[in-house]
Amino acid sequence: MTAILVTWIANSLAIYCTAYLMSGVNVASARDAFLAGAVLSVLNAIVKPVLVILTLPLTVVTLGLFYFVVSAFCLWMASTLVTGFTLSGPWAAIFAAILVSIFSTFIHRVLTNATESTPRN
Repeated sequence: MTAILVTWIANSLAIYCTAYLMSGVNVASARDAFLAGAVLSVLNAIVKPVLVILTLPLTVVTLGLFYFVVSAFCLWMASTLVTGFTLSGPWAAIFAAILVSIFSTFIHRVLTNATESTPRN
């Protein structure tokens, strides 16, 4: 349960940071960022593995670069499901997917290290 919560928070903060840095990504409020993070977490858990398997030949041919397109597609799907989260186009989605991946990985590692270092009784 903690891993799901950490992933959700990491994705939400990553979307919020990306919207702050990129003009092509808009988040109406922090509530919409957390809703978009939840939707993106679900899409990454369910839809993304299927897409990765289906597009594996194309990903191999492009030396892994098509994986960014798959990530951008999941981010675009999240933006269509959350009304307060918008992407201005396909290139914005691809660059936003790269930034969200970087930020999410960093935030996830920080939060995971913070939860592992807390003593349990």
